[in-house]
Amino acid sequence: MSIEKKIGIIILAILIFTSLIYFTSSKKIDRNFEKENYTSVPAPEISTPNGFVNTDGEEITLAGYQGKKVVLLDIWTYSCINCQRTIPYLNDWYEKYSDKGLEIIGLHTPEFAFEHKIENVQNAVDRFGIKYPVVLDNDYSTWRALGNQYWPRKYLIDLDGNIIYDHIGEGDYEETEKAIQKALGISEEINNSDLENVLVVERKKVKSHEIYFGASRNKSFANGLQSRLGIQDLIIPETILPNLLYLGGEWNINNEYSETVSSSVIRFNFTAKNVYMVLSAEKNTQAQIYIDGEFYKNLDVQDEKLYSIFDGENYGQYDLEIRIPESEFKAFTFTFG
Repeated sequence: MSIEKKIGIIILAILIFTSLIYFTSSKKIDRNFEKENYTSVPAPEISTPNGFVNTDGEEITLAGYQGKKVVLLDIWTYSCINCQRTIPYLNDWYEKYSDKGLEIIGLHTPEFAFEHKIENVQNAVDRFGIKYPVVLDNDYSTWRALGNQYWPRKYLIDLDGNIIYDHIGEGDYEETEKAIQKALGISEEINNSDLENVLVVERKKVKSHEIYFGASRNKSFANGLQSRLGIQDLIIPETILPNLLYLGGEWNINNEYSETVSSSVIRFNFTAKNVYMVLSAEKNTQAQIYIDGEFYKNLDVQDEKLYSIFDGENYGQYDLEIRIPESEFKAFTFTFG
């Protein structure tokens, strides 16, 4: 065989191998449900559920609704403010469309260890007035089967068990409702103006982003050792920079959170309108909140959940100080709106 023929065979083999890799990769993209890369993809079944809420003790599956109900699968976790802001719309859709063929399933995939507890999820479901079924996905198996990376995310599944629409994050509520109506074969006027507890965020005016206190993700920790577990005795400098986390006093830094060892302080300069924190305490602890050096309010902390720290009248830049008089007070995250 001539050298030219050998080279030609080698080139042909490389082209075939490359095509196989491309084809396989494309299938993986489809299977992972990346938006705009699929049309009517079969939804994976709920995998190894870790508990059920609002099902009267019964286990539920997607297969059980096939041919009977259109399903909106909402991936959420209860301490996530982005998820909480979508709940009024989900509750509204459930009330309007559940008797017209829609089922909503909340797939609760936890971010923090305390969100694995079914009693905490049940309390949150009660607090938010959720009536639709909620399934605990503590091991992330359904999350991974969907190829998901976001809270919240909504997948609309038709009567044949196929995903026909998905939406990442908040917003586009009218678009999502129109997709629900289309799947149900109905057309109705959409009006969400009378919804209660709706929080509207002007995202372009929010210049501060989520901040983590735990060593696994505390990249904005300004006056201590980042990614370091254990106790740190910290002093807050006279001048602090925007969007960086400053802790004062003695703190025990864990993977998911930072915990006070004695009376301590948190300082953060942010640009937003509203501030939230995921917090907990071993016993009821009253923290003092100061905005721009002025006392704002007392905050009682104990339960493992998201707390509202500051509800501003206008978007702007503010200096936040939180004084904590007790030990065993845990801070997980800052989020803003």
